[in-house]
Amino acid sequence: MAVLKKVVEKYNSVSLILRIFIGIVIGVILAFLIPGATWISTLGSLFVGALKAIAPVLVAVLVTSALCQGTAKLDKRFGMVIFLYLITTLIAAFVAVIASFAFPQTMILAEGAREQTPPSGLGEVLSNLLMNIVVNPIQATASANYIGILLWAVIFGMALKKIASETTKVMLSDFSDAVSQGVKWIINLAPFGICGLVFGSVSSNGMNIFVDYGKIVALLVGCMLTVSLIINPIIVAICLRCNPYPLVWKCIKESGLTAFFTRSSAANIPVNMELCEKLGLDEDVYSVSIPLGATINMDGAAITITVMTLAAANTVGVNVDIPTAFVMSFLAAIAACGASGVAGGSLLLIPMACSLFGISNDIAMQVVGVGFIIGVIQDSVETALNSSGDVIFAATAEYYEWRKAGRDLPEFLKKKKSASK
Repeated sequence: MAVLKKVVEKYNSVSLILRIFIGIVIGVILAFLIPGATWISTLGSLFVGALKAIAPVLVAVLVTSALCQGTAKLDKRFGMVIFLYLITTLIAAFVAVIASFAFPQTMILAEGAREQTPPSGLGEVLSNLLMNIVVNPIQATASANYIGILLWAVIFGMALKKIASETTKVMLSDFSDAVSQGVKWIINLAPFGICGLVFGSVSSNGMNIFVDYGKIVALLVGCMLTVSLIINPIIVAICLRCNPYPLVWKCIKESGLTAFFTRSSAANIPVNMELCEKLGLDEDVYSVSIPLGATINMDGAAITITVMTLAAANTVGVNVDIPTAFVMSFLAAIAACGASGVAGGSLLLIPMACSLFGISNDIAMQVVGVGFIIGVIQDSVETALNSSGDVIFAATAEYYEWRKAGRDLPEFLKKKKSASK
């Protein structure tokens, strides 16, 4: 037991980021040495499964407990977070339009995904989103429907605030702390899970799977990196009037990295909660804004829908002018906010966008098939962009209010700012 205790202490003494990097390297090496050892990929499935299982419970408990205690402060900061989520999703779609016209792409259409049923239009997307809000609370938690979870958590939290005894409130607070501790233990095992995820991807697909679709992958990733490394920092700099990159890099490193490998914004919610705590943000605000961001902060989804739709138009010879493309991107941004309410996410919103240009559903579903092929990279980068952005803008809204109130920004922002002069 003493030896095991020392091993655990040594493991915990190494930074999580370094442990994750080591896990990635080991996963790649094992994929080439023993590609048939499929049990290794089970570690990844267990890790993602555990995060997905605990995340809905965590969000429901945190929001309910915060409102029950009477400390929830969904003030101007919350409104600003929502505005930043929505405006950056729209800007991301515009970036995708500009890039698609600057570097027009065509694609080799792939069969597949025909058995999927895409939404028939924007109205159906919004209808699905609204219906998800009023779904049964138990069903919402079981299916990780965060819009529904938030609604019922708010209702139950406000009701408990009126009628709950102090003992009940303490019990809810303790239960919230217990769930949060469980999440921390799961996150501490991330290196093993990510090792399994990397092993599964490399051993199954190899390193050359994206050669045929490399150009369109490069365009998608280029747009997402532009938003992540240029657009988001500009917005942060305008709001905080400081060097934005310390905050951006911190969020990419601690949130985007894990999101890249888990490929699930929902699974990354506990990671973002932990990061918000490290950044000194108000739990009463981020406990609501982070799970909401996992639903409506969809920069990557807006880029995917826009780029793939314009590539499909080029492939079948449909001439799309720039004003029409911007109208399509505006609709893509709105639809992307409802992507979490559609089975298949952003890819199955492509047929809806294609229909605006008269592209048949048969062709559009082949484009969806291409999306599934390149999804290992596209979906990973998309999730990393979306998830890291959730924290970036939650922090930006909080620090903006700090600056207005005359409070000092965190030291890591001030130091980097002075060093950059």
